[in-house]
Amino acid sequence: MDEKLRRIFAENLRKYMISQGKTQSDLCRFMCVSSATAADWYNGKKMPRTDKLQTIAGWLGVDLATLLGEKEPGYYMDPETAALAQEMFEDPDMRSLFHMKRNMDPERFKTHMDFIKTLYRQEHPDDDNTGC
Repeated sequence: MDEKLRRIFAENLRKYMISQGKTQSDLCRFMCVSSATAADWYNGKKMPRTDKLQTIAGWLGVDLATLLGEKEPGYYMDPETAALAQEMFEDPDMRSLFHMKRNMDPERFKTHMDFIKTLYRQEHPDDDNTGC
């Protein structure tokens, strides 16, 4: 496989592992490979065979095309977060939270948003890229 594909795979592998709190040791154990092999994948020196790529994609909760950079990931990187957001969207009672803001005083709504952002920052103190 070419160098560009190895680089894209390694970048995506790192991105999804970091976002999910997974380590190279976790990858070694899950894939039953040596730490050297996992490091080679993680650093883009080598690439796994197609069957292993598919297994890694499943482990990360993304499809193979996303892992290889052939298509953009969904809005949410974490599959559990995506499922919860979808559940919220499909639940009429939860969806109504989004509609409430239409009739809410802007300052009161901003206070609610600031509270949610504060909670997020408390849980993710090192995330400077929250868009908040």
